Amino acid sequence: MSLTARFLLGFALVASVGLFVLFSQLIQRVERQYMEATEEPMVDVANILAEILATQAKNGVLDPTVVETAVHFAQARELNAQIYNRTKTQVDMQVYVTDAERRVLFDSAGIEKPGSISNRRDVVLTLNGEYGARSSRSSAYDPLSVVMFVGAPIRVEGKTIGMVSVAKPQRGVLAFVWETERWLKWTVTATVLLMLAGIFFAAKWATKPLEDLTQHALAVSRGERSLPPHMPGHQMKTLATALEDMRDALEGREYVESYVQSLTHELKSPVAAILGASEILQDGDVPEEKRARFLGNIRAEAGRLRDLLERLLHLAALEKQKTLLKREPVHLGEVIGRAWDHLAVLAQARHVQMESQIDADLVVEGDSWLIELAVSNLLQNALDFSPSGGLLKVKAYRFEKRGVIEIEDQGPGVPDYARERVFERFYSLPRPDTGKKSTGLGLCFVKEAATLHGGSIELMTGESGKGTKAVLVLP
Repeated sequence: MSLTARFLLGFALVASVGLFVLFSQLIQRVERQYMEATEEPMVDVANILAEILATQAKNGVLDPTVVETAVHFAQARELNAQIYNRTKTQVDMQVYVTDAERRVLFDSAGIEKPGSISNRRDVVLTLNGEYGARSSRSSAYDPLSVVMFVGAPIRVEGKTIGMVSVAKPQRGVLAFVWETERWLKWTVTATVLLMLAGIFFAAKWATKPLEDLTQHALAVSRGERSLPPHMPGHQMKTLATALEDMRDALEGREYVESYVQSLTHELKSPVAAILGASEILQDGDVPEEKRARFLGNIRAEAGRLRDLLERLLHLAALEKQKTLLKREPVHLGEVIGRAWDHLAVLAQARHVQMESQIDADLVVEGDSWLIELAVSNLLQNALDFSPSGGLLKVKAYRFEKRGVIEIEDQGPGVPDYARERVFERFYSLPRPDTGKKSTGLGLCFVKEAATLHGGSIELMTGESGKGTKAVLVLP
């Protein structure tokens, strides 16, 4: 599981549990607050009605006529009260009155008949001197049919002569509660989703340096040339620096081991040839013709050693570079011309001519010395594999903000099995005319130079189906 997924999952679990607890408590609190807001004015109304009935009592006998008349006319009124999203059109509060013996004197709802004994909880508690309140459903199948009752005692000269109870249907209140619950659910859900989206992007942003560092480490493990990414913060910079130092140490160790092994292998043949020729020359009976041939072999093998060492030094210096040390405008036409001039004697000896097609003012940005050395290696390879009297075709043109150099020879071409290996260090194919191999460092140098410039090198079959075409692309 990725680090971003861990961040997201952990936050989702913590946020879900926390918001669930908060939501459950909040819903209970909302319902309670609505009920408290409804019950509190009902207590006032019940006590006001109780005082009105107390003033109308005669000789300790209740007369509910005044309340009955007021309630009747109030319920007949047409209202147009816009209470936020709800429109109230009529008075829905009910009132009933009992005497001290719990006999019903008046019930505006018509549920209790006058003279009947009421055993309702609000009646019993109020007449016993307690706070009388209750909630009941008018229909067992309708959850919105809850009616709240609040009672108040009717006292005359300190004596309780009866009670009055006001009843308020809670359908509208419960509708408010449920609407609020739905709003809270949607709000909490949307908040959680927005928070998850926010933490996802925050986690991606926070873990991006680690992802970049991981990709860099993977590229290094594959042996690719990869620049260390820019790291924000002290800790990330320290980690990137430590990783780069470890990479340099490991690459340096492997680099030395690889070079020692490869160099030892490459030096065996010329050293053996020089030793063999020198031992033969120590014999004084060697004819002059053979002596000259062996001296020529020693000179040739020594030149081969010198060429190998020079190329190794160039390649070693190049492989240590992580970025270009110098950037300047480089005219590819001039570079190709100088590289060909250096090989003019060899080309003349082999009767090989160059046919060029180079765009004017074709300029790239980079290290002119590296680019010229890379082009020289490609031309050298093409000459080595060209038949006597052959033709080299060189093209240089601009393609999508990149400079492209194509060098095509008329040689035997690169075998399929060697097409990928020719860029390896010390890997070389035998030359068609002599059967000898080169140092195997030229194309490796070209690849390193191209990669350092952010470009590429590719070998493919020539356009005529024969020979080899090298394509060097530079930004």
